[in-house]
Amino acid sequence: MIRRHELSDAEWEFVRPLLPVSLRGRKRLDDRRVLNGIVWKFRTGTAWRDVPGRYGPWATLHTRFRRWATDGTFERMLRAAQAKADAAGDIDWLVSVDSTVVRAHQHAAGARKEGSATRPSAGPGAV
Repeated sequence: MIRRHELSDAEWEFVRPLLPVSLRGRKRLDDRRVLNGIVWKFRTGTAWRDVPGRYGPWATLHTRFRRWATDGTFERMLRAAQAKADAAGDIDWLVSVDSTVVRAHQHAAGARKEGSATRPSAGPGAV
């Protein structure tokens, strides 16, 4: 049964060949289970320690996430997904960037002083 925040079979078949293979050490926790836990964590915005136990120990998920982030696994997934979507014509590469900057003085917020209905005028000797 596929749960709400888990990868579908088609998504898993797309991602599976992009994951690194480890041939040393003891038997690892299933990559699909771990990836589903990572996806669940980021889709819900929860802390690592609050990821449900069905995905495995939170420390394993965190370690595998850090390792995959460091070795470029997620970048490979993104590039492959973009290439697939581009080939299908699902991506419009037109981008508009607005770099407008509006500077304001720190006192320009316009907050009124407590108990004052109007702003005091700058009288003689004001700096």
